[in-house]
Amino acid sequence: MKRPSVSILLPARNAAHTLPEAADSLREQTLEDWECVIVDDGSADATAEIGARLAREDARFSLMRNPGRGLPQALNAGLARCRAPLVARMDADDRCLPRRLELQAELLDSTPRLALASCLVRCFTTDGAPVPEGMALYEQWINSVVSPADIERDFFVESPFAHPSVMFRKRAALDAGGYMDRGWPEDYDLWMRLRLNGAQFAKVPEILFEWRDTPARVSRTHRDYSPVAFKKLKAFYLLQTYLKGRGGVTIWGAGRGGRWWAAELAASGVRTRRFVDIDPRKIGRARAGAPVIAPGDLLPAQEGDFILCAVESRGARPLIRDALLRMGFEELRDFVFVA
Repeated sequence: MKRPSVSILLPARNAAHTLPEAADSLREQTLEDWECVIVDDGSADATAEIGARLAREDARFSLMRNPGRGLPQALNAGLARCRAPLVARMDADDRCLPRRLELQAELLDSTPRLALASCLVRCFTTDGAPVPEGMALYEQWINSVVSPADIERDFFVESPFAHPSVMFRKRAALDAGGYMDRGWPEDYDLWMRLRLNGAQFAKVPEILFEWRDTPARVSRTHRDYSPVAFKKLKAFYLLQTYLKGRGGVTIWGAGRGGRWWAAELAASGVRTRRFVDIDPRKIGRARAGAPVIAPGDLLPAQEGDFILCAVESRGARPLIRDALLRMGFEELRDFVFVA
């Protein structure tokens, strides 16, 4: 059997109500040379029956049964079945716009150094109600991080990709170890390991994917996707990248978020030497055993510390970035933003 250009990796669990709509959006793709591996991950509804019907009606669909051991295991099982060199992720409750596969594959084919290509996304709800504010803000942010430089700059702020919107090189994902269950988001973890392997990332600057938001989404209900789980993932990979070999760090932001980072890093032997803050009530005091200084007292290359900018207030990052650049610091060499 001829190998397709793109494999679509589509795990599904109790998705009988939405899987047909997702499949219809794949049938409308302008790139027609694809296969879709539907992984029924222990569903208790008619998901498997619908997957089997899709496979009978269109040979590009195939169904595999999985015992329901969790999403990372289901993803790896499906990934092993994917025959194409390019793998597009999709979830059973989302929709692809017609040119999604075409344009993402075109970007990867034309740029060999890229390991993964995403796109802009549009969030929607099943009943047409407004998308919750938090999700709307994330959509706005994720659609503002587009170029390889943007993505690299903000890699530790948040996952720069909606997982089901990505297309990646299968070989690169396997070389990075595939999906892992490590107590935090399996997709963001894979992106981090791809990055450690020297991968580059980009997005097609068009909305090509519609991402359904529901209160029952796993990312809203499972502890592996909690805010603390995301922070622990970022801390783990900061220690392997920007903070590797450093005994000390400066944290911009002496509030609760900054103190969390100080405690988490201290447990791995990285001491916070100072906090930077603009609040006069904090300046001159100590937080977590470290002095709080004003931005004007921050000197370049103080004891070789790297600066983690941990202020999450809306609109603060551009102001902090501008201040640090004016002081002679270089982003990603001397400082990085975290959230």
